[in-house]
This record gives sequence, structure tokens and C-alpha cells, in this order.
Amino acid sequence: MTGAGTNILETQGLTKEFKGFTAVDSVDLKVRRHQIHALIGPNGAGKTTVFNLLTKFLIPTRGKITFNGQDITFAKPAEIARKGVIRSFQISAVFPHMTARENVRIALQRKLGTSFHFWKPVSSLNKLNDRADALLDMVGLSRFSDAMVTDMSYGRKRALEIATTLAMEPELMLLDEPTQGMGREDVELVTQLIRKVSANRTILMVEHNLGVVSTLCDTITVLQRGAILTEGTYAEVSSDKRVKEAYMGKAA
Repeated sequence: MTGAGTNILETQGLTKEFKGFTAVDSVDLKVRRHQIHALIGPNGAGKTTVFNLLTKFLIPTRGKITFNGQDITFAKPAEIARKGVIRSFQISAVFPHMTARENVRIALQRKLGTSFHFWKPVSSLNKLNDRADALLDMVGLSRFSDAMVTDMSYGRKRALEIATTLAMEPELMLLDEPTQGMGREDVELVTQLIRKVSANRTILMVEHNLGVVSTLCDTITVLQRGAILTEGTYAEVSSDKRVKEAYMGKAA
């Protein structure tokens, strides 16, 4: 099934052990299509390990992962990307000494499968400029298309990373701490951007900023010691006494 409201991603009993330490413990996760879903929890809760399992940087000790109903438990990272599962800030490398447009063009090349055609002149990439400029406009960077990335603000660099991710035409975007280390202005910029690009896409994000989570997310899964503590809307999880003890209290 591929309609709205169905689960685009599911895990069953997802477990990862490292030499006797259980980092992820029997996680049953259901991510609904066209929602923004957050994984939150204190440091060491297993959030990044779950992301690494979903994008195949790690292989689970036990359990199953399905995407669009297909078993991807033992798929390779490149295969996952081709299926439309793209992890921002890892797949979408940003090159500081290139322009914003050049960075997006590289991502577009990767999608076309021409990344390694070194014998072709640079001018052959000009046909990608219109699409690159459209993506830059989508993330609010049209004025910075010819700017060197090294001269851009932190928030704009993050916006560019999202543009390069969008160039890969993701069906499911995994955002790992998209507002980490940002000031308030950049947090607001990236929050608005995530809401904008979520149209007709599904987003699964790890985020410590609870203001961002409460503003953006339809469903929130709280992890503690590698296991799901609770799940629901922000109002539901934030009023849960166990969550306050495990996470909210530490963040306050």
C-alpha cells in the first residue's frame, strides 16, 4: 500500500547489541506516510543507533525493517538510498569551497548516475542549473546560488544540505539533529524549511530542541535505554510522568 495514512516504514523487534551491551532493544516503530515523526530521548537512549540501523550503516542483531512493505533489513546503504530513504547531513555532503548551486548540481548528478563521468566538461552540467536553482529557491537560498558555501551562515549551510537531500528525490527523509548548535534565528529558519519540504514527503527526525518537536511533529516516539518508553502527540508524551523523569526534567 502506498496511500496517505499508511505506514511507510516499520520495524519489528529491532535490536542491536554490541559485545553484550544492548543499544537498541526490541523497538517496534511505525512511521506513517506524509507525517513528521520525531525520535527523542536523553543522551544514550539509542536514537542515532536506530538511524544507523534504518540507513544500513549498521546491521541489526535481531528484528526486521520494512519500507513500503518491502523487507530492507539486510539491504545495502546505496540500495536504501535508491529506494528513496535519504539521510540528510550524511548522504548530502556539502563542499565548502564550491558554490551553493555547484553543491546541488553534484547531488543531482548522483541521482542521474553520472557522478563519475570525469571526462565530460564542466559545461555539460549546465543543463542541471534550472533544477538546482529551483531547489535553492525552495529552501530560500535563491539569492545565494553563486555564494561560496564557506561564506554562508550556519543556518544557510543546513538549508543547503536539505536542498542537496531533496535533489535525491527522497520519499522518506531522515534528519539527524537538524537544528543542533543553532541560534534562535537559524532554528526558526530551519523549522519553517522542514515544514515546507514535508509536503508530500515523510520525515523522521532526531531532535533535542523540544520547541522544534512540539511545533513540527505529528507523532513523537520517546526512547530510553534503547527501548520505546512511550509514543503519541507532543501533548500526550509531554504529560507522561515517565517522560518527564527520563527526558523532560533533564531538558528543563
